Amino acid sequence: MTSDLPSPLAGLRVVDLSRVLAGPYVGRIMADLGADVVKVEAPDGDQSRHFGATRAGLSGFYTQFNVGKRNVCIDLRTAQGVEVLLDLIDRADVVIENFRPGVMARLGLAPDTLLARRPSLVVLSISGFGQTGADSPRPAYASVVHAEAGLMARQATLDDSDPTDLALAVGDYNAALHGAIAVLAAVRLAEATGTGQHIDMSMFDAMVATDDYAHNYLDGYSAARVGGEIWSAPGGPIIIASVLYNTWGRLRRTFDLADGLAPDTPVAEKIATRRRLVQEWLLAFDDRADACAALDAANLVWADIRSPGDALTSPLAYSRAVAVDVDGRDGATRRVTNTPYKFSAARSGPRGPAPYRGEHNQQVLAEWLGLPGARAGELSDRMVLQEEDHAAAQRREYAR
Repeated sequence: MTSDLPSPLAGLRVVDLSRVLAGPYVGRIMADLGADVVKVEAPDGDQSRHFGATRAGLSGFYTQFNVGKRNVCIDLRTAQGVEVLLDLIDRADVVIENFRPGVMARLGLAPDTLLARRPSLVVLSISGFGQTGADSPRPAYASVVHAEAGLMARQATLDDSDPTDLALAVGDYNAALHGAIAVLAAVRLAEATGTGQHIDMSMFDAMVATDDYAHNYLDGYSAARVGGEIWSAPGGPIIIASVLYNTWGRLRRTFDLADGLAPDTPVAEKIATRRRLVQEWLLAFDDRADACAALDAANLVWADIRSPGDALTSPLAYSRAVAVDVDGRDGATRRVTNTPYKFSAARSGPRGPAPYRGEHNQQVLAEWLGLPGARAGELSDRMVLQEEDHAAAQRREYAR
């Protein structure tokens, strides 16, 4: 049984101070891999609690990036709150934060301070433009990074259109994935040497590092569009992952397609004619399955163009378990995206529901710090620790 398999990061303790997407997704990955991830949240909460449809007081967005974590709500505006957090960090292996550079220092939580207290600690800081440099103080979201990294302008050039943002927060996800890799590398080193470190992860740096067009610009060449083309086909549009030159060549060799043009025909006319012939060939099929089988015979790679909703409910999605059920906190289940790791001898995936704010105050302080419930109660009475009213939260149902 999968549940009987070991978890790769079992025993690793993570304090997640981050909000919204990039940082929380690092924590989500680590929780899915078995780490004990404690999300430390301010009394006013992570703003992503209001993103998407809300059930049982938990938004879809917040749920997706925080399932499997525990939650402690600490007022860091109080000296006692900072003290409690420092005590938790003293027992942690990893800290994740995505505040604007300088905020951690103002809170008395500068990475140097944390590492002086716990030398083996790994601190991951995700920001738009890094912890140093003239642009460091700038706030950033994914769209800002898409613009600064050249993605918007390049897409506009290739599409001969005005710049527009991407439909996915690539800048956030990219930084999160690179951040998780860096954390695991640093943890491995800390286990071997006893020495931790601070990781400065810039969303901008991560975006540029994973730009497969970058070599063109670094070599001084203009980038040409590569990749798939969309065609009309029986049953709806289809993408063929090939430029016209290759598509035409494979169909010509496999099905004897001919353009009837003289060798010295202008290139533009050849392109227009061959594009028309490929389109006519596709639409000549009565059945989509037959058209796709013919593309397979020509060794052309194709795909259906699905809506996001269809993509999550397709037979392929179910066969790969890309979405899974978690406790919806309302007596029913709620579906969230799964982490994509399919280990042969380890367990991965959500281990519990998304937490309410402060839901695990007493539990975590008892397990990590050995504090009795009465002491946690005193901190709650002083509003150092705070806890969301679960019943009231569960009555909030709305969509945005």
